Amino acid sequence: MAPPKPSLEMLRGLTDENVLRALMTHPRLTRAEIAAHTGISKPTISDSVQRLTAAGLLADTGERTAGRGRVGTYYALAPDTGTALVAAITPYGVRAEAVDAHGTVREQAHIPLGRSDGPERAAAALAGAAADLGSRTPGALRTAVVSAADPVDRTTGRLVQLPDAPFLVGELDPPALLAPHVRGTVLVDNDVNWAARAERDHGCAAGVDDFVYLHLGQGLGCAVVNDGQVRRGHHGLAGEIAHLYTVGPDDTAMHFTDVFAALGLRHPHSTAIDTETLVARLTAAGEQARRLRTVLARAVTGVLAAAVSLTDPSMIVIGGEWGTQPAITATVAEHFARTPRPVPVTAAVLTSPALDGARTRAVEELRSLIVRAAGRRN
Repeated sequence: MAPPKPSLEMLRGLTDENVLRALMTHPRLTRAEIAAHTGISKPTISDSVQRLTAAGLLADTGERTAGRGRVGTYYALAPDTGTALVAAITPYGVRAEAVDAHGTVREQAHIPLGRSDGPERAAAALAGAAADLGSRTPGALRTAVVSAADPVDRTTGRLVQLPDAPFLVGELDPPALLAPHVRGTVLVDNDVNWAARAERDHGCAAGVDDFVYLHLGQGLGCAVVNDGQVRRGHHGLAGEIAHLYTVGPDDTAMHFTDVFAALGLRHPHSTAIDTETLVARLTAAGEQARRLRTVLARAVTGVLAAAVSLTDPSMIVIGGEWGTQPAITATVAEHFARTPRPVPVTAAVLTSPALDGARTRAVEELRSLIVRAAGRRN
């Protein structure tokens, strides 16, 4: 029995998707250029462009080709196809962007926060940034992707306040806060997971399917990438390593986070690590700095040994404000090489990996929404 032929509606939908995706990767194209990029016939492309223009998804830019031959009309995505909100909630404040389907950042906003500002200030900053961007960006904010420097419940998208968490954000609820400002889905994950995705997409772990990303900054975190996917765990709390037991400065077992308390490297009345003091002491000359590097490397190695035993990665990536310091990365690599199951250790290379990772996902979501909108009109 011969397989059924695809319906006319299905063929139109596939053509429209190809046209839209071509114009998501190019700022403007003529119908002939779209045909060349997609391999679809010019008459079929012309019909699709006409449908998509009538639906408000494409627009005639008003520009025409020059030179001999038939004049071509340039088309682009319609200006009001909307943007995606990308937001990062950090100890320093909320950074937000409105990004279009080309991946271009159209507008930006930044609202400062302090480590002790608490959930009400953080909530107001997130909602305020979204309202500001929505008022300055053509079209709607159609989806949002949020990076948070706190654990995130994978079911609800709410931030989770764990014991001894360094940032006093509380159980913030980004999906609810952004609902009045964003038309569609709000995706939330913690910053270390987004950073790991970014390093795999276009950083030091590009194309690597199995690795551990260790974040060493004001907070301590870990992301496990297995078979190319970040593993979030049942509640979304995989990689919360602050309370793993490791070796302390006096060779006794203690929680990883308590190592920094023992070394006097926490901010007052907080479990947040004083990264400025730590980096200054790490990079100083002399025997005292060498001993500090050794103590920290041993503590980090204990955490990495546990991660390797449980996840079997092919490499370790270390990021964060002090994790990428050459002095600490080299010392950790030296100590870790002596463990029973060593793997290569490298420093992260991206400047803003969490925001990069969230932005990539936001563009993917926005493009899918635009394509689905075309499908509903067929």
